[in-house]
Amino acid sequence: MNIRALIIRILRQFRRDKRSMALMIVAPLLVLTLMWLVFDGDRYEPEIAVVDVPSPYVQVLEKQDAVIKEMSEVEAMNALQGVEVDAMIKMDQQSMQVALEGSDPSTNSAVKMTIQQAMKELGPQKSQLEPAFTYIHGSEDLGLFDNVGPVLIGFFVFFFVFIIGGVSFLRERTQGTLERLLSTPLRRWEIVTGYVLGFGLFTLIQSFIIAAYSIYVLGMWMDGSFWYVLLITFLLAMTALTLGTLLSAYANNEFQMIQFIPLVIVPQVFFSGLFNLDALAGWVQAIGKVMPLTYGANALRNIMIRGKGIESFQSDILILIGFAFLFFFLNIVALKKHRKL
Repeated sequence: MNIRALIIRILRQFRRDKRSMALMIVAPLLVLTLMWLVFDGDRYEPEIAVVDVPSPYVQVLEKQDAVIKEMSEVEAMNALQGVEVDAMIKMDQQSMQVALEGSDPSTNSAVKMTIQQAMKELGPQKSQLEPAFTYIHGSEDLGLFDNVGPVLIGFFVFFFVFIIGGVSFLRERTQGTLERLLSTPLRRWEIVTGYVLGFGLFTLIQSFIIAAYSIYVLGMWMDGSFWYVLLITFLLAMTALTLGTLLSAYANNEFQMIQFIPLVIVPQVFFSGLFNLDALAGWVQAIGKVMPLTYGANALRNIMIRGKGIESFQSDILILIGFAFLFFFLNIVALKKHRKL
C-alpha cells in the first residue's frame, strides 16, 4: 500500500511538471533526428582543381564522383588558400603533383582514394605514375584529434560556462538575492552588467586554462596565434554566459536548467563542424548559421589548423559579439518577469 502511494505521488509530480514530460519525449526524438540528418547524408564528393591535366584523366576523376574544376595554377592556389577546393592536381608526362588543402584528414583521405581509383582505371602505364602530395595547411601527420580539437575547445568552454553561469544565476534568484537587488535603486541593465562582468572574469581564466592545456600539454595542432585562440574562447564563454543567465530566468530549479542542454547544447555539437556537413542539403547546413558555436569553431580552425590572421575570421568575431549583446539585452528584458524597476 505504501509503495502504491509512492508510485501515485511520483506520477502526479510528472503530470504537474509538463516540461519534464515533454522533454522526456521530445529530447530523444530531437537528438535522433539530428543524428539521422548528419549521418544519413550522401558520400562526400571532393572538389578538385585541375591544372594542365589531360582530358581522359579528368573524365576518369569525374566518374569517381569528384567535382572537377579546371583552373590556372594561380587560381587553384588561391582557391586552396580560401578552402574553396580540397585539392589541386598538376600533371605532366613524368610527374603528378597533388596539393591538398590539408585541414581535414577525412577530406584528404577522400581525395587520395579518388586519385588512386582513377589511376587504376587508366591502366598500368598511368598507374605507375606516383602522385607527390603536398599540404597547404596541416601535414600528413594531422590526425583526427587535431582536426576536431578546435571544435572541442569551443564546445567545452561553451558547455561548462552555460551550465555554471545559468545555475549560479538561478541560485541568486531562488535564494532571494536577485529580488533584494531589484528592490534597490539599481537599474536592470546595471544588475545584468554586474553579473556578466563578475562571471566574465572567471570565464577569462577558464578560457586561458582550457586553451593552454589543450595546445601545450595535449599537443593539439597549432599554427596560429595563441592570443587569437584566447580571444575566440572568451567570446564563446561570454555568449554562453549571457545565454545561460537568460534561460535561467525560465527555470524554477537546477533540474529544469539542465533540461535546456538537449535543446540548446546538443544541436550545436552536430552543426559546429565536428561532423562534415558539406554533403547535406542546404537547409540542413543553414541550421548551423543560427548557432554561436558554429562561428567559434570556424574561427578556431582558421587559427589553429590553417594559421590564418584576424582578417579571415573577423566576421566570426562580430557575429559572436552580436550574439552576446543580443542575449545581454534579452536578459535585461527577462528581469521584468521578476520585478519592474
